[in-house]
Amino acid sequence: MALRPVMVNVKALDASAVGRFWAEALGWTAYSAGVTTYVGPPGGLVWPDPVVLGLDVVPVPERKTAVKNRVHLDLATVSAGHQAEMIARLRSLGATPVDVGQGDVPWTVLADPEGNEFCVLEPRELYRDTGPVAAVVVDCTDPRAMARFWGEATDWTVHEAADDHASLRSAKGGGPYLEFLRTPDAKTVPDRLHLDLLPYPGDDKAAEVDRLRAMGAADLDVGQGDVAWTCLTDPEGHEFCVLAP
Repeated sequence: MALRPVMVNVKALDASAVGRFWAEALGWTAYSAGVTTYVGPPGGLVWPDPVVLGLDVVPVPERKTAVKNRVHLDLATVSAGHQAEMIARLRSLGATPVDVGQGDVPWTVLADPEGNEFCVLEPRELYRDTGPVAAVVVDCTDPRAMARFWGEATDWTVHEAADDHASLRSAKGGGPYLEFLRTPDAKTVPDRLHLDLLPYPGDDKAAEVDRLRAMGAADLDVGQGDVAWTCLTDPEGHEFCVLAP
């Protein structure tokens, strides 16, 4: 058994506005069928998308704290000119430069209109076929352990597992990487972004959740009440949800 990552959940005060920002930023489409705004590739809503991780922007009453998010998106570019054009376009859409202590680096750190940090990367061969989102990046204290947990939790393949960095990607190829970066600070506030996982058709969601608990996941109560999905945290406290098939 294994679960498939299907989207990144993004909390926002104004889900429609943040959804529109990310749709324009990625060249995708914002679909608003209910209270959330789903952002996915253009051409009509396909969910779950077989390649990309869509963004599901969910309205919440709380503002983002001043603490840097421990989960963020890295955006891919194909040339120096493309990187410069993208940065200028994102700023015209409402993104703002952010200093998270990155120093003199070839990538640019920005924040979306509600302060969620993200990076516009310099061209890297590794991300040539990912689409606009190169990676979902998670700060952690033990990348090796995180790669073990998420490699067993999902059907994605571990590509690297080192002391300072680990990465996974769908075995099908294409789409973004899931990366874990070692950071000295511990998690102190709830994640503003998290992954949503989905069982395959015919798989037992309850059995999958029990399997994750046995691997070190913990139950999470965020006031969700009686819902079809299950909220959990990974061994370092990052929230994620297992959706109903």
